[in-house]
Amino acid sequence: MHDNIQNPTGGSKHVPFKKTPHFIVYGVVKRILDCFFAAIALLFAALPMLCIALAVKLTSKGSAVFKQPRVGKNGELFECLKFRSMYVNAPSSCATAELAKADSYITPIGRLLRKTSLDELPQLINILKGEMSFIGPRPLIPEEEFIHRERKKNGVYNLRPGISGLAQIKGRDLVQPAEKVKLDTEYLNKIGLIEDIYILLQTVLNVISEKDIHEGEIDSDK
Repeated sequence: MHDNIQNPTGGSKHVPFKKTPHFIVYGVVKRILDCFFAAIALLFAALPMLCIALAVKLTSKGSAVFKQPRVGKNGELFECLKFRSMYVNAPSSCATAELAKADSYITPIGRLLRKTSLDELPQLINILKGEMSFIGPRPLIPEEEFIHRERKKNGVYNLRPGISGLAQIKGRDLVQPAEKVKLDTEYLNKIGLIEDIYILLQTVLNVISEKDIHEGEIDSDK
């Protein structure tokens, strides 16, 4: 946790959210499944992750793992882990989607990692620590104030953020902030293990097909 970073949700209480028995049971079951599958995934991915870390470290300056403050459940900050896919001089205080000429900051191996989503593998550790889930709204950097404000208003921060979520299968990098909030809220209202399984399967298909990948600012005139 970075104490010098202001909580983007303002520190005030969230909009009241009724935690139904279904929501509570779902949360417990999901947490157990998250821990179980994250542990298994880490076991099988340990060697590939080591190879990726070495490749990142040997091909560009900087650490292999990039740690970035993100906003999690209840608006609390945590360090989100990713394999570093950008050069060390890349701006860290704005989302990649807001960067002009984002490609110029991405390393050659980083481009491959981002296309295949292998840069997200260290987030298995975030899952085991209870900071993330496999499925949920993507955790954002503190500076994305509009989405934070709307997520708080709609009760989305009652959920753990995920490696993938509804917005990621409905447009991924092409989703605009207002639409992202709408999809986050839709996920909250439809929450359930069936919905999570659907998002997980669709995520795999999208990664294989490299669907909706776009680095940097989106030209709205196109």
